[in-house]
Amino acid sequence: MVSIAPAVQVSSPAEAFAAIALAAVACDGALDALEVRGLRQQLEYRQPYRSLSDAAMERLLDHLLLILRQQGCGPLVGQAVPWLSGDQRETALAVAADLTRADHVETTAERRFLENLAEQLEIAPERRAAILDVIGLLNSDSLAG
Repeated sequence: MVSIAPAVQVSSPAEAFAAIALAAVACDGALDALEVRGLRQQLEYRQPYRSLSDAAMERLLDHLLLILRQQGCGPLVGQAVPWLSGDQRETALAVAADLTRADHVETTAERRFLENLAEQLEIAPERRAAILDVIGLLNSDSLAG
């Protein structure tokens, strides 16, 4: 008899929030070093992540990377969304937008990801536009040449 291991799943709001952030940095098919550093900084700035040890943070990210590798960005986000409240959903969109812009280049894949994410998070179009506009301003390199 063949034993099938249970699928690895997102299982808490903290995992869900981090899962969306991870999906944002991986949505273009590459985990850029600047984006990965931004991911960790964004998480460590917030509760409950700031109280995690380095080992616990690594276990969390390894768990989410396993889901990402096995199932992809779409399923990872799909598992995460139901765990988040309305306020958490808006913050998750803002963090995802910030992370996709960490390298000051927004690809078509990243724009598509943010559009799909906002839909899945059920954020009203006006609110979505406001969130993305503010994040765009925060990440504009207006002092560069």
